[in-house]
Amino acid sequence: MALDRTELLPQWRNDPRSQIKLADLMAMQSGLQFNEDYGDVTDVTRMLYLEGDMANFSAAKPLEAMPGERFSYSSGTSTILSRLWMDTFASVREALTFPRAALFRPLGMNSAVLEPDAHGTFVGSSYMYATARDWARFGLFLLQNGSWNGEQLLPLDFVSYMRTPTQASGGRYGAGQVWTKFGNEGGPPLPGDAYWLQGHDGQTVMLVPSLGLAVVRLGLTPLQRL
Repeated sequence: MALDRTELLPQWRNDPRSQIKLADLMAMQSGLQFNEDYGDVTDVTRMLYLEGDMANFSAAKPLEAMPGERFSYSSGTSTILSRLWMDTFASVREALTFPRAALFRPLGMNSAVLEPDAHGTFVGSSYMYATARDWARFGLFLLQNGSWNGEQLLPLDFVSYMRTPTQASGGRYGAGQVWTKFGNEGGPPLPGDAYWLQGHDGQTVMLVPSLGLAVVRLGLTPLQRL
């Protein structure tokens, strides 16, 4: 999973998509076309509800920008990343059991469940279920730079890398699948080092390293469409 790796998928060979780096997928700047509008039957809703192989559906999309040039949030991108990660294991079974063995069990996240699609690939963008307390455990894990009970579970600098704002996003998004600016810019002032995990319709984990603070908000607050 080297960040500068290219030629990520067989179907992208001899194709401009072969120049997409793993880092581009992590930062949502792959250039792949993907409609993330939940208001209709678009790419994201088709992928989540109608496609058995979600990663393949997303990977089949053409480029609409050169890799690294344009930020575009895409649930399909996260699912492609999940496929690439699972393909590094010797077997599907090993990949499917790894999150619990390597992360959930050490953190005590006993409620956490990750769902795969019909093809057997974890849906990297969606379908992870956990209680608020277990999401808070994950938040504390990130605040501790990937360390838990004195054991460094992530590379020492990885959380810092995740939080690094990207140029393509105008500083709104980090290099590793986190938001570095809150969606409501008109809200109250927040510490400059705050960053977010944002789910659908208001599910949020806010992290403020300078305060040692993780705030979890679950529930459903549908966006009002005019």
